[in-house]
Amino acid sequence: MSALPTTSAIVVSYHTGPRLQECLYALKSDPDISEIILVDNGNTPEAEAWIDSFIARTETARLIRAGDNPGFGTAVNRGAASALGELLLVINPDAIIRRGSVGPLFAAMSGQPDPVLVGGKIFDLHGREERGCRRNTLTLARALGLGQWTLDHEPAPPGPIAVGAVSGAFFLMRRDGFDALGGFDEDYFLHVEDVDLCRRVIEAGGAVIYQPLAGALHYGATSDAPSGVVQAHKARSLARYFRKFAKGPFERALVAAIKPLFAVALKLRA
Repeated sequence: MSALPTTSAIVVSYHTGPRLQECLYALKSDPDISEIILVDNGNTPEAEAWIDSFIARTETARLIRAGDNPGFGTAVNRGAASALGELLLVINPDAIIRRGSVGPLFAAMSGQPDPVLVGGKIFDLHGREERGCRRNTLTLARALGLGQWTLDHEPAPPGPIAVGAVSGAFFLMRRDGFDALGGFDEDYFLHVEDVDLCRRVIEAGGAVIYQPLAGALHYGATSDAPSGVVQAHKARSLARYFRKFAKGPFERALVAAIKPLFAVALKLRA
């Protein structure tokens, strides 16, 4: 038996495709995962039939299917509200946990101030660290190129380090800490809600930690949601984030002035 606290894995799926099966089987076979909560925001009839069968065959798995798509953060909050575990592991439906990763994630919490959020290494099919696993806190200055935001260009640390933000695709948090912060801000529909949560953790006196000894393979781009729609959500989320954390009237005015540029910049980057 595992000596770790009970851990609830929360997976949000929206037209994810067959990678969802790999994600769920990996969680099911990991002895450190106490329960799996799948929040179905919408899938094909064939995928939903497979999901229903998986839930019926898996004693530790539960399904939340409200018949709507409220966005990623809201869906995670729904899963967290029904979770029984002391720890919450949030993982993308197209990510495959590396067996035994919960232990290093939990170990990285030791000695850190609460609330504490720990993200692991997310890697591609070639084993390369994906962009965004470890970042500085996102500020308007960094977004405008006046400073470095992502840290993946730096040498990989040998162990856990404090950072400004990690990816919402794979992280661990104590349930009581997540609840105390109110979970994800539900005014974000998609993207940036993880950056927002990390910033609130730090502003509450807590810590955000990157743990390279825990990992998940991330296929990426498995959802059939149109890329233009995703980019539009990302642009709106960035605008909300910078309005929310603006320091003073000048920065709020600057955010309002450059808001139309977010969509342009994301389109050029894509």
